Amino acid sequence: AVNFEIGVIEIPAFYMDFEGKNRGDLDYKSTTKDVKRILEELQKEGVDGVIIDLRNNGGGSLQEAVDLTGLFIKDGPVVQVKNSTGFVDVEYDPDDNIVYDGPLAVLVNRYSASASEIFSGAIQDYERGIIVGEQTFGKGTVQNLIDLNRFIPSKTEKRGQIKLTIAKYYRVTGSSTQNKGVVPDIQFPSAVDADEFGESAEPTALPWDEIKPTNFNKFSSLKKFIPALQEEHDKRIAKNIEFQYIFEDINEYHKKKEKKTYSLNEEVRKKDRELADIKKKEREDQRAKDSDLEIVEKGEVTKNNLKVDDPLLEETGHILANLILLSIG
Repeated sequence: AVNFEIGVIEIPAFYMDFEGKNRGDLDYKSTTKDVKRILEELQKEGVDGVIIDLRNNGGGSLQEAVDLTGLFIKDGPVVQVKNSTGFVDVEYDPDDNIVYDGPLAVLVNRYSASASEIFSGAIQDYERGIIVGEQTFGKGTVQNLIDLNRFIPSKTEKRGQIKLTIAKYYRVTGSSTQNKGVVPDIQFPSAVDADEFGESAEPTALPWDEIKPTNFNKFSSLKKFIPALQEEHDKRIAKNIEFQYIFEDINEYHKKKEKKTYSLNEEVRKKDRELADIKKKEREDQRAKDSDLEIVEKGEVTKNNLKVDDPLLEETGHILANLILLSIG
């Protein structure tokens, strides 16, 4: 078996200290600056691949999404912004430097939105890295807050604000991120129903549409590897106990959703809780059986695999390792 060193960078939001930047502070806070520093550290350590974890990242600064993409591509457009008059502004990678050009995976879920979708969409369109996880939120619009006190001035009353949608995001291919979001190259099982949660669940959401694509040069041709990656992924999760538990939990969630009545009888509720506890204990016992636990002395262990903290991240690592093997093969 071949072992690879994989670096993981978790990005909770696309943040930037705008005031610090405008003041000319050299050490202002920024997602791109922080990720650049971590990438340089990981490369010094000799990592074979990098995972960018964007799960539950609801977005933030558009400029940071563009700049962050620029760390992984040489140059070119990153996102198109079309305003209400029909004018299209194209945001470009600000420089022709690549900070990291090695194997890359981006992990997303249904709660990855807005700037997360701009970044992961660009990485996918350039075939710069493999996108893994759930279909993203589908937040492809730009809002602006207008203070109503501007129109009806008052020294004593605050009249509130109105939020207006003023523009829409489009990928370099011309496809909107609105409603559709980003569909991963390798999809993970999900309990989240796109019809119930996400931009597409909003009754007045703007529709998905397309505009003219931009001119850009793909970084590589990763798409040819996806069928092989999917095949290996399917084989692994068929044997992976944690994924089987995920599938079980998803089925149980859907059954509970369809349930129309709930008992108020204390004994029935106690029985349900006991069954849930038994199921939890059975899973813990199975994990212990499947682990490489080695007892040295009573109460002491050298390795504890009783709980896999993040099976989705672990599987993303396996997918990236397969991609590395395919790329060098």
